[in-house]
Amino acid sequence: MSTVSEFQVAEPQEAIAHFQRRLSVETDCADVHAAIESDTVDFVLLHVVGSPQTFARRHLPTALHLPSVQITAERMAHWPPETLFVVYCAGPHCNGADRAALKLAQLGRPVKIMIGGITGWEDEGLPFAAT
Repeated sequence: MSTVSEFQVAEPQEAIAHFQRRLSVETDCADVHAAIESDTVDFVLLHVVGSPQTFARRHLPTALHLPSVQITAERMAHWPPETLFVVYCAGPHCNGADRAALKLAQLGRPVKIMIGGITGWEDEGLPFAAT
């Protein structure tokens, strides 16, 4: 028996619930890029880590720089309550997006993390914003 099949496989309904749950809180670089390219961006993309200088050097197209320490009820009041936020950070080695997503959720805001972050974006060969 391999380690792949070592544990019992989830029933289809359990798997459906699991993957729907993940997709309700995550998106990926390809989906964000496709929305940008097709001009169907129906979310606010937030770059939630680093300094303004780091952001200026390299960030995703359409992204706004809003470090998680600046995510407050007052700051988020600039957007309608139903606005979906997609947050990203440096990459899988960074939990800045998780921290920002948690703050947004605690403020009652819809939020998803873009898995992979800047590292994933670069690995996909996707273009960064022109500076």
